[in-house]
Amino acid sequence: MTFRQHMERVAVRTLAEFPREAGAGIYVVTFRIDSVDQDPRFPYVAIGYNTEAEVARLPAEPSPPEAWEARWSYAYFPPSGLEGCRVVGHDPERDPVGAALHRREAMAQGLWYDDEDELSEHERDERGERLDQQFHGLCVDLARRLHADGRIVETFGRALPVVLYDMFDPDEMFALTRAANPAELVAEFLAEDPEGR
Repeated sequence: MTFRQHMERVAVRTLAEFPREAGAGIYVVTFRIDSVDQDPRFPYVAIGYNTEAEVARLPAEPSPPEAWEARWSYAYFPPSGLEGCRVVGHDPERDPVGAALHRREAMAQGLWYDDEDELSEHERDERGERLDQQFHGLCVDLARRLHADGRIVETFGRALPVVLYDMFDPDEMFALTRAANPAELVAEFLAEDPEGR
């Protein structure tokens, strides 16, 4: 099995495990892209969701967010959207299978390095950047596949957007989300894109 296949299997299983009572109110699937200890060798994605009930609750807060922020900003997502329901990727503790597959493939590509390897800081940064870019691309492809294979519609009875965000590069969420979804599903989300593309 490849790392990509593993991620897809876990993603499909995770969608099916979202709580049934939240199902009708779920309006977005969330992919929080992160890495263990901010190390690009250990990327993972936390797969989650947000609900209409959660958005409806926010205006009652002492300092309520603007409507777009309440609906689309990860700063206001509940644990189901921020921490997700399941982690998949190179997280040895939460996804040992994914960790082994990712490491094996990174080694085969000549991108893996151990802390004791004699590499310059530039070489480490270069490999880390390539690993990071590959993982972002894989997450975009994963969301596209969930749409193309009909997994989202099959699970929720309707098409939902998948919002991708990287905690360490917040502005990239617009480009990632645009690339991962049919345009009509993310028009409202992209209304606040500072690039306005």
